[in-house]
Amino acid sequence: MNDVIRVVVADDQQVVREGLVALLGLLDGIEVTGAAGNGVEAVALVAQGNVDLVLMDLKMPVLDGVAATARITAGFPEVAVLVLTTYADDASIATALRAGARGYLTKDAGRAEIGAALRSTAAGQSTFDPEVSKRLIAGLAPEPAGNDGLTARETEVLRLIARGLSNPEIAAHLFIGEATVKTHINNTFAKIGARHRAEAVRYAYRKGIASDP
Repeated sequence: MNDVIRVVVADDQQVVREGLVALLGLLDGIEVTGAAGNGVEAVALVAQGNVDLVLMDLKMPVLDGVAATARITAGFPEVAVLVLTTYADDASIATALRAGARGYLTKDAGRAEIGAALRSTAAGQSTFDPEVSKRLIAGLAPEPAGNDGLTARETEVLRLIARGLSNPEIAAHLFIGEATVKTHINNTFAKIGARHRAEAVRYAYRKGIASDP
C-alpha cells in the first residue's frame, strides 16, 4: 500500500458527502480520489483503480452500501471498505460485515476517530466504534465446542487479532517474524472460514477465544 491512503467517499446526501471530502482533505496521509452518490457509482470508481479504501454509507439509492460492499470485496479484494452510517442496529452491522466490510463507524465519529479508523482499516485491522463493539460482543455468546482444528499458536494469533493488534505488533508480542505471522493467519482463516479480520474477530468472540487469558 502507498504511504498515502487513497479513499473514495460514498454517501447519497450531497451535503454529507461534500463535508466528508472536505474533512478528509484535512487529514495527513489521506487523499480523496472520488466521491459517489450511490453504490453503483462507488463500484465504478473502484473499478477505475487508484483506490485503497471506500468510506461507505449503507442506505443509498440504486445500489445500497451493503450490496456495493459485497461487489467491491468480491471483485476487488485489495480494496477495504469502512462503513460510516447513521445506523448501528444489529441487522445493519451484521449484513455489512457479512458483505465484507472491515470496519464500522457511526456518523457520531469525529475527525480524529475517522482518520484513525481509515488508517487501521487500510492496514488490515478491524475497526469498530465503541457502541458497535458493544453490540457485537453482546450478540456473540461463546459456543462451547472446538476451534476447528486450530493449533495453540494459531489460537494465540487469533486472540491477538481480536485484541486489535496489527501483524507487526503480533510478531513483536510472540517474538516471531511477520512472514510467520502471515502464515499463521492464512492457515487460521482457512480453517475457520474467515475472509478477513472482521470475520475472524467475530469467530474469536463466538468461541470465547478473545476473552481467554
